[in-house]
Amino acid sequence: MVWAVQGTELRPQDLLEGGAGASALLRGLLSPNLSGEFLDVVWRGVQQTAQISIAGLLLAATVGMPLALLLARNVAAPAAVRAAVRVSTAFLRGVPDLLWALLFVAMLGPGPAAGTLALAVHGAGMLAKLGAEQLEAVKPAPVEGVRLTGASRTAVAVLAVVPEARANLASVLLYQWECNVRTSAVLGFVGAGGIGQELAVSLRLFRYEDLSTLVLAVLVLILGVDLLSRVVRRRLGAAA
Repeated sequence: MVWAVQGTELRPQDLLEGGAGASALLRGLLSPNLSGEFLDVVWRGVQQTAQISIAGLLLAATVGMPLALLLARNVAAPAAVRAAVRVSTAFLRGVPDLLWALLFVAMLGPGPAAGTLALAVHGAGMLAKLGAEQLEAVKPAPVEGVRLTGASRTAVAVLAVVPEARANLASVLLYQWECNVRTSAVLGFVGAGGIGQELAVSLRLFRYEDLSTLVLAVLVLILGVDLLSRVVRRRLGAAA
């Protein structure tokens, strides 16, 4: 612990010396900019952040959920296929989404498309892992019952494994959406679109009143998504 604290170069006197800057920041955060013109900018940023998070989830699910089926042991995909999928998905989720965003910004230029693809690639790896765990957690008896009828691997997956895990798979998707909303607000700092770009501009220009409004908008968006996820999970009977 001593080694870790020393390595961070964290010193109490630095916090005291930064008191003036902290005071200016606090004054700005307590006086949000509520002008109609700026609220229009905030609303556009919130809309784009929501669009990035949903589009990223759609693409991630399209790739990640089929990979989850191949990863799940009770689906019993060929060993070579499972090994290849395991390595591929580990790579997708092992590279941080912020780094994926930087790579796509370099390829496509700044904008929401880069943020969407970053969330899609990283999310596919996460959904594959989390989805496979939910598929493997189902009760084995119905799966074995279908398998003993001579059903193929695909039939076992479609008729026994997926229906049992359906509610918890939906819960995983909703959780990934929540993560996408939070992450997309950060990806904007590297030019990947959304409200994060407005946050970055406000910080660079020391417009703390604007920053306060943007932070409040992000909080409202995240709380709204969290509430919606809870309602859907409850209706599906999924684990929270």
